[in-house]
Amino acid sequence: MISRSYTNLLDLASGNFPAMEVKKKRFPRVISVPGNVAELDDDQAYSVTSENPSSISSDRMIIVANQLPLRVKRREDDSSWSFSWNEDSLLLQLKDGLPEDMEVLYVGSLKVDIQPEEQDEVSQILLEKFKCIPTFLPPHVLKKFYDGFCKRHLWPLFHYMLPYSADQKGRFDRSMWEAYVSANKLFFQKVVEVINPDDDYIWIHDYHLMVLPTFLRRRFNRVKMGFFLHSPFPSSEIYRTLPVREEILKALLNSDIIGFHTFDYARHFLSCCSRMLGLEYQSKRGYLGLEYYGRTIGIKIMPVGIHMSRIESVMKLADEDAKTRELIQQFAGKTVLLGVDDLDIFKGINLKLLAMEQVLKQHPKWQRKAVLVQIVNSARGKGRDLQEIEDEIKESCRRINKEYGHPGYEPIVLLDSHVPITERVAYYSIAECVVVTAVRDGMNLTPYEYVVCRQGISTSQKCLNFSGAKKSMLVISEFIGCSPSLSGAFRVNPWNVERTAEALNEAISMADSEKQLRHEKHYRYIATHDVAYWSRSFLQDMERTCSDHFRRRCWGIGFSFGFRVVALDPNFRKLSVDAIVSAYSKAESRAILLDYDGTVMPQNSINKSPSEQVISILNTLCADAKNVVFIVSGRGRDSLSKWFRSCKKLGIAAEHGYFLRQSQNKEWKICGQTSDFGWMQIVEPVMKLYTEATDGSSIERKESAFVWQYRDADPGFGSSQAKEMLDHLESVLANEPVAVKSGQFIVEVKPQGVTKGLVAEKIFSSMAEDGKLADFVLCIGDDRSDEDMFEIIGNALSSNILSPTTSVFACTVGQKPSKAKYYLDDTAEVISMLEYLAEASSPLPSSDEEGENAS
Repeated sequence: MISRSYTNLLDLASGNFPAMEVKKKRFPRVISVPGNVAELDDDQAYSVTSENPSSISSDRMIIVANQLPLRVKRREDDSSWSFSWNEDSLLLQLKDGLPEDMEVLYVGSLKVDIQPEEQDEVSQILLEKFKCIPTFLPPHVLKKFYDGFCKRHLWPLFHYMLPYSADQKGRFDRSMWEAYVSANKLFFQKVVEVINPDDDYIWIHDYHLMVLPTFLRRRFNRVKMGFFLHSPFPSSEIYRTLPVREEILKALLNSDIIGFHTFDYARHFLSCCSRMLGLEYQSKRGYLGLEYYGRTIGIKIMPVGIHMSRIESVMKLADEDAKTRELIQQFAGKTVLLGVDDLDIFKGINLKLLAMEQVLKQHPKWQRKAVLVQIVNSARGKGRDLQEIEDEIKESCRRINKEYGHPGYEPIVLLDSHVPITERVAYYSIAECVVVTAVRDGMNLTPYEYVVCRQGISTSQKCLNFSGAKKSMLVISEFIGCSPSLSGAFRVNPWNVERTAEALNEAISMADSEKQLRHEKHYRYIATHDVAYWSRSFLQDMERTCSDHFRRRCWGIGFSFGFRVVALDPNFRKLSVDAIVSAYSKAESRAILLDYDGTVMPQNSINKSPSEQVISILNTLCADAKNVVFIVSGRGRDSLSKWFRSCKKLGIAAEHGYFLRQSQNKEWKICGQTSDFGWMQIVEPVMKLYTEATDGSSIERKESAFVWQYRDADPGFGSSQAKEMLDHLESVLANEPVAVKSGQFIVEVKPQGVTKGLVAEKIFSSMAEDGKLADFVLCIGDDRSDEDMFEIIGNALSSNILSPTTSVFACTVGQKPSKAKYYLDDTAEVISMLEYLAEASSPLPSSDEEGENAS
């Protein structure tokens, strides 16, 4: 039977988010947005931003994950379901770090299949008793979503496993991606049922729900939302093989903060954003952030911890259990090494067994004395690979025990059935060393649990066989998330079996005093960086990142998973044609300053010469005696003179204003502070050196400047080379009258005191000296160099070279953060607006110009 909230998969995967049929729900809605419930159920994209005060006084946290932190089973009479909290769930434990008065709601699925006729009743029970909102996935969607896209595509890829052959059953299947999108959509609908968008925080967990942020941001532009990835994030060379790589990246960037366990994972994510989306991160006061359409997305690096109280309560239970004493007796006189792993192709269990075999072979003293107890938890997935791994593990155990075993002694003890947590704690208490040889793992908290158990509790030290000082040893893979946090552990490359074996030998041979020091160091860290510390820190960073949500103007643009929210200053708005034409018509002295590339000429145009339409508009504007019109560009004067030779009265500022010409019949003026270009002989060989070493880079030599551009180079290498070149040039040019600047894919060296801002200032001053103080200023540009013009306009108003009553229209091209107060979307809108101004002009051509036009 199809779920009530199911929708067309193809529509979802193509980005067409259709309105879905909504039946009566039994959940109470908690909303503060204007309008009725039916409007919220319409799934078309629009911004939900309330100007009204929230109806809820305190914040809430909505935690969204694939599964709810619940245990579920049928009652013995099979009449109904029984629910209880899963005390081992991280989602439940993280509440300890949230404020006591913060209400927490959970949205997720259940591990069991609830029949459609039972879903309403189960939903009501879970909401009322547990504040949980269950998401019911249709069986065919669940199979393709979880067993399909999550486990066959994302999980192997995030653990560095590529589907090199069809036999590996990992080739991209678009129907699985469609199911993934559909499942995320169903989770989104459940969040909408309870969200108060102005006050609630939403915390999304793990790779199952990576496109959920787009659904939520598309509906609620200002929602406060964080995402935490509990698995590794692969390097860009691995991640870029995913056919839907950009869709997932852009979806994640709709979060306000994205969390990772380690800097390596975060670095790989940032590298993907740089290489695939052209985004660069910045570090400000210790915080990493990505600028994305005016929003700053925080990057949080914080490994999760364990729940200390939960471990201690289990230790008390283990203390009362006879299992600990039984194990002490069983392994009396033996040195126990312990492994606790899920049955998984990435856990490296067989590599651990081979390392143990090498220890026994290279160090015979450990024969009949050292024992590796390997606990293998049941697999979370299924497949042929898992069966092969299990068979390989059992075969290695048989072989090693046969070769090195003796009556009453087996060097490998394999426990492949369920081991309760109290029994696991008992094994921790007797183990001299815990060994983790995973070839890739997101975090792995086994070492943390072990260290805490070895520390013991006051009432159990005697039973846990601690004699005075506490000590523990760890041999862990360098490829797991907890490795950077445990600096006293032996970190190994598990693929190097010989080196791992040596680490095992060193760990169990070490003096007790050294073991104690390492243990104390680890315990101090683990005890202070528990799960409560982790969740509290994440919430604080989420609050900081979201603090200016309601101080900025936000609106959504884009389709499908290209959707994003633009966040800009409240005073930043689109330039109104009616307003500017009205001000233009009333003005008596006008200054019009236009950038060229990206403003009146599209950046991606191959033919860079201006169109006949642009030439016609500029001639009309220049013909009005009230106008002073300038093209202010970074291009050379020869190109600009050639392109605008038919614009007799047009002023041109070339090379960012180093060369200035009032009109075609005037001479070029040099506006730089010096005409000494001896420094070019220093710059050219340096730039040539970096160009030869950086494939895809090139040099542009202008009359007054050198520009090194690396737009076509490898983004990471090009950026690194640019930084190195910047330092190099600043060093060798320290005593020269030049400025070394970095821009978007460029490094530029030009004379000091040459900026577009100074061009604007000269033009305004010249008009004021001629008694024509500008009462209308239009300044349009699209890049960083144009920001100097926008900034100087504000200064000109205060320095009396512009009238306080001057109508100023500083306008950038594109919706992006800028010092300008207005924007137009693209060059087409710029040209259209200029055309309206041309129509409102009053051309007074001279007799010579009339003759030229007639001819």
